[in-house]
Amino acid sequence: MVGEVAVEHLVLGPIQTNVYLVTCGDELMVVDPGDGCAEILDALNGRAVKAIVLTHCHFDHMGAAAELKRATGAPVVVSAVDAPFVEDPSLGESRTLPASEPCEVDQRLEDGDTFTLGSVTWQVMLTPGHTPGSMCLYASNEQTKGIGGVLISGDTLFHGACGRTDFKGGSMTDMIQSLSRLAQLPDATLVLPGHNSFTEIGLEQRGIFQQLL
Repeated sequence: MVGEVAVEHLVLGPIQTNVYLVTCGDELMVVDPGDGCAEILDALNGRAVKAIVLTHCHFDHMGAAAELKRATGAPVVVSAVDAPFVEDPSLGESRTLPASEPCEVDQRLEDGDTFTLGSVTWQVMLTPGHTPGSMCLYASNEQTKGIGGVLISGDTLFHGACGRTDFKGGSMTDMIQSLSRLAQLPDATLVLPGHNSFTEIGLEQRGIFQQLL
């Protein structure tokens, strides 16, 4: 729990993706359901889902989105740039990666948009580099009433690393620009990455930001 934001997470799928159940007030979103729809539904335990949010269009972050949408009736939310690849994964994913089930997108987000969940308004930050339409969601300290706020970073920022840029649509130049934006957030911001352990912006000032920026 960080102020107004309660976070549960599951580690699912062949690449050990962090799937988040984020609750603000009386509303809940599922972030990056890459696999394990049954496990996600068990964790929900009958709770309603306001939205299924995808940080980007890779199979390990959207593989269970279509099934979860059918099961919950929740709308699927993704960046406008990556939306076409969610609806037709063959457009974007390498043939060496597992195929995802196509999933209809209900809401397309742009950089600077906001997404409200219960009592918290999240800022949409388009952070290309891993994919052209990778996005992060940021809730400031004022929004969370916590210390530093919360960043859902997908595969843009990990503890001590950033996402790969050698997949189709990836760009290290874009990644460095995206990391430069994230480095401006308060040091105490809790980072919820797409893989591996949680971190904080301040830790990455002495880690990946120091190495690349």
